[in-house]
Amino acid sequence: MAWGGFQFEQEFIGSLRCIPMSVRLKLDTCGVKLKLSHWNQFTQAERQALVAMACDTPESTQAYQQHLQALVTHYTGGRAKEIEVPAQPPWLESIVPDQVKRQATAHNLEIANETWQALMPAQRFALIKLSRPSHENQNFMPAMKEFGLVN
Repeated sequence: MAWGGFQFEQEFIGSLRCIPMSVRLKLDTCGVKLKLSHWNQFTQAERQALVAMACDTPESTQAYQQHLQALVTHYTGGRAKEIEVPAQPPWLESIVPDQVKRQATAHNLEIANETWQALMPAQRFALIKLSRPSHENQNFMPAMKEFGLVN
């Protein structure tokens, strides 16, 4: 998943001052909770490498986690917190998660399960992250538009 990021991220994707969704997906896939303070200690080249690195097979996921933890340890002297990786992540489920439904409903929208299934896993992941109660949700509607879910 080495692309230039989503349109709704374009404000910061070039500078990589924030952790892009493509990396956030990899973090959830490899089970590492990376803090923005960690990310900001990495060089631009290290951040770009984390964007470009594969994390889609058991081997590449393990390599990604090891590389990431080595970077965090290098800059902080300790490892990043590890998180549980669900056997079936919600972005790979065939039904729309409740939190995404609630966020869509708050905008007078509905996402059918068939529509959800037609989205790429990275798009589903983004909508899940952008609909969390702890998130400011400002990019939810731009993402919905970008993914063709609303005009």
